[in-house]
Amino acid sequence: MIGEVRRVALETGATTTVECWGEAGPAVLCVHGIGSSRRDFARLGEALASTHRVFAYDQRGHGESTGGDGRMALELLAADLRAVADSIGTVTVVVGHSWGGAVALIGGPKVARALVLIDPMLRVPPDSFERDYVESLALLLFNEGAARERDVRAAFAEAHALDREGKVHAMQSLSLATIRRLGSDNGVDSGGWDLRERLERLKIPTTILLAGEDSVVAPEDVVALAPPVRLEHVAEHGHALHRSAFERFVSAVAAAS
Repeated sequence: MIGEVRRVALETGATTTVECWGEAGPAVLCVHGIGSSRRDFARLGEALASTHRVFAYDQRGHGESTGGDGRMALELLAADLRAVADSIGTVTVVVGHSWGGAVALIGGPKVARALVLIDPMLRVPPDSFERDYVESLALLLFNEGAARERDVRAAFAEAHALDREGKVHAMQSLSLATIRRLGSDNGVDSGGWDLRERLERLKIPTTILLAGEDSVVAPEDVVALAPPVRLEHVAEHGHALHRSAFERFVSAVAAAS
């Protein structure tokens, strides 16, 4: 099911596409991770459309976002989240996966009553960004056009159909230069990506779903957290647990709203 789609203006001349599933109920605003797009949350939208309004948008350099000056600074991305939220009205929950979890952590508390962060990108060790976040996408982005689509479909052949189509949508126009700009604009390789203090200062209810395998969250970074932040360890599921542990993910979002 394709949701209702509209354009929203962001800062620095950029625009994004916002998609909505559902006509009534609490508003859930979703922020995707690196190499994904708003369509990463199509399954969630369909699952909750009868009781919620689920919104998702394309972050800069991803999906059908356009314009802007190429900057990928985290505070600017958080401002984008707030601009999308302003176009919606009252937002009950902001949901973010990975990089989107970091954006939700920074921008979400100003617009929502609660957060759900899926294996969020809290801290990136110096000199690891290229290896962990760029090289992992390089093979999928090596080809262009139909050849790239073929490669993406093959890589996600075992995924749910909506998740697979979401990855095809996300990868159509994605560039490795965008991902590298995310690293350089935030000084990641010199230790500039560390959101632990922001996490500890949260004042709104926050659920963090942590992957049991291949998590990007170091155990020591969340060991001292206390309410209103609550951790849920999702054993035997990896970083994209919002896809692989879908029912658990839906339950967490519904509970937060």
